[in-house]
Amino acid sequence: METGETKLAVVAIVVEQEESVRELNELLHGCSRYIIGRMGIPHRERGVSLISIAMDAPADVISGLSGKLGRIRGVSAKVAYSKMPE
Repeated sequence: METGETKLAVVAIVVEQEESVRELNELLHGCSRYIIGRMGIPHRERGVSLISIAMDAPADVISGLSGKLGRIRGVSAKVAYSKMPE
């Protein structure tokens, strides 16, 4: 359930299996209205991609996204929240 209050956060994502990228992108597209910016860095030598997503969203949207990302095989995600008051 979304409230009117939003939080600023950065979601750090590590993608270790390229086959997981389509599902990951579908989830991010579903939250696109809350995404302020996105940066992806492929590390081709190690076969890993590092992605950071800046969001301004209700806390339940951010935590829900993080949980869904963590259930994708080969994907790890962690969230850092701003301490700024809403």
